[in-house]
Amino acid sequence: MKTPKIPADESQRLSELHALKILNTPAEERFDRLTRLAKRLFNVSASVVSLLDAEHQWFKSGDGITASHTTRDISFCGHAILQDDVMVVEDACEDPRFYDNPLVTGEPHIRFYAGCPLRAPNGAKVGTLCILDSQARVFDADDAHALRDLASMAEAELVNFQAATSDELTQISNRRGFMTLGQMLLKECTLRHCFACLAFFDLDKFKEINDNFGHREGDRALMDFADALKISFRQSALFARLGGDEFVVLFIDMDQQQANERLDAFRLELNRYMQPLDRRYRLDFSVGMVEFDPAQPQPLTALLNQSDSIMYQHKKARRQQR
Repeated sequence: MKTPKIPADESQRLSELHALKILNTPAEERFDRLTRLAKRLFNVSASVVSLLDAEHQWFKSGDGITASHTTRDISFCGHAILQDDVMVVEDACEDPRFYDNPLVTGEPHIRFYAGCPLRAPNGAKVGTLCILDSQARVFDADDAHALRDLASMAEAELVNFQAATSDELTQISNRRGFMTLGQMLLKECTLRHCFACLAFFDLDKFKEINDNFGHREGDRALMDFADALKISFRQSALFARLGGDEFVVLFIDMDQQQANERLDAFRLELNRYMQPLDRRYRLDFSVGMVEFDPAQPQPLTALLNQSDSIMYQHKKARRQQR
């Protein structure tokens, strides 16, 4: 096993890392959505946002991995931050740096690794966005480009540009973040020939909550709905608040019938989530659903417009039933 070298700018690098004030902080959706997407996009067993301090690599976010940190001397990411671009190890068993590494010979049995350095505002490489798999695999130029794109979003979050892609109130993706990540997922669906579905939500009687209980309670209702989305769809979909009381969920590897079944289940899950909170109102929603056909791909903007129109038809029909 080859221990990673210490970068020439190590003192500056550690200073910038600690200035970010992010080490040992709790998990955050703004990073978790990136590792979830990376794992799904590359079809790997795990994805991690890893930060390297003096002796350890610490995982700010990880999907598919149970550890929260490892020692730096055995880390793949310690080697990755020595490079300026994506570091790829297609088969760790054939790499003299890693063939006898305990992360290869034992859990999580890494065979494939690709990591893109993450830079602090002054340029020091403080960690990586990396993907791991227990099977050796090929990683081409298009894959490297996609990983760089995700890493650039992780960098933006590290330097407190959270508002760029995250909704300040609910801490889930905003419209900009959803459009960026959603288009990447639809591109992958086209390549893999798999269906997707887009659900456009609008909260019912939201104005009445604001009028009767005040805007602070309205904000709480929006946060409650976002939290319910996180619980129900964290592992299976991309979700966002587009603005106001409008939310959206992009289901991957689901046709419209399967997605409708998940929405029916979500309505029940939302009621169960709200019950112990004992709010003075009931949260409900109208929704419009459209299917993405990989044989006839449409841009995400077109799917949003169609689902928005269907949602308003649904809302109108629900009002007439009351």
